[in-house]
Amino acid sequence: MNIYGEQLKLSIFGESHGPAIGIVVDGLPPGLPIDEAFIAREMQRRAPGNSHLSTPRKEADQVEILSGSFRGTTTGAPLCAIIHNANTRSRDYEPSLPRPGHADLAAYWKYCGCSDYRGGGHFSGRLTAPLVFAGALCKQLLSRHAIFVGAHIQQIGSFAGPRFSQPTKELLDALRQSPFPTLSQDSRNAMEQQILEAKSEGDSVGGIIEACAIGVPAGLGSPFFGSVESRLSSLLFSIPAVKGVEFGDGFSIASLRGSQANDPIVLAEDGSIRTATNRNGGINGGITNAMPLVCRVAIKPTPSIALAQQTVDLSLNRSATLAVRGRHDPCIVPRAVSVVEAALAICLCDLLLCRAAETAEALPKKDFSQEGGKPLQKGALL
Repeated sequence: MNIYGEQLKLSIFGESHGPAIGIVVDGLPPGLPIDEAFIAREMQRRAPGNSHLSTPRKEADQVEILSGSFRGTTTGAPLCAIIHNANTRSRDYEPSLPRPGHADLAAYWKYCGCSDYRGGGHFSGRLTAPLVFAGALCKQLLSRHAIFVGAHIQQIGSFAGPRFSQPTKELLDALRQSPFPTLSQDSRNAMEQQILEAKSEGDSVGGIIEACAIGVPAGLGSPFFGSVESRLSSLLFSIPAVKGVEFGDGFSIASLRGSQANDPIVLAEDGSIRTATNRNGGINGGITNAMPLVCRVAIKPTPSIALAQQTVDLSLNRSATLAVRGRHDPCIVPRAVSVVEAALAICLCDLLLCRAAETAEALPKKDFSQEGGKPLQKGALL
């Protein structure tokens, strides 16, 4: 089933070259103000055609909200939004020649040759646009709880830049304003060079995005299958081109001793309990521990490249070669930053709403029968 979430449920629909793509978001509390200007800025971060480093396909990615919104706020009903596709070029795609590295062949097998192959259809990275929209809504809800999400490009090709040390809201805001967010200008120059070299050779490169959330309260998530890592990973791996996810020090923590990998627990100056280091990425036992939640996401090189590659002609059942035509990113990583952020924001919103539901169920029930069924105040869940 194409559904994500427990208290906050998402369902994405549409195809890359169809009339429109969209999303249904169910479970948003009523009374959340919808900042359309903020949503538009988030959509432009992911939109194609805005950089010499991305595909020349130009899409406005303007969101049309069909339901769940009234007078500028959420109603509490399912919120449905669509994004019209305007700049498609379906002639660039040949159904009998599956593109190496893409879902073309797997989709052909699973759907018995009935799937929409144009632009990758429902498997296309174009389907991440609705995810960014949902993430923009969730960021607005999280900000009301002083939780802030951000990300940067930590690696492109063989060049790796610095990682988050002590992320702040100011740093995350600054990264959001950059079309190529890195923690240093030197890193940006070296990474852009990697992309341009691959582009000039008709090839592509991948990279790593590091994301974090600050202000995350302790106690979100639950063992075993509801762990923060489990739920966030399932959403991150839904993003096309994601091939790896790690939290904190991730795979490198395996080379440490316990004395090095453990995060010492300390009393902060304000009297709060924290850890001196954050090698576990803000999560222990699948539950947040109030430290910054840090994860890294590996993005593979864009499969659509101009170099000739080996494939099979499905109509003739014989070997063939394919040099992919069309308009494609030499590196999808810069545009994927906002998508990874969106996934983190969506997951945290769902976890926050789950925690609110758990707390409400644990509280003693008050009898309002003598008070005329006293209603909640507007926006009480926000």
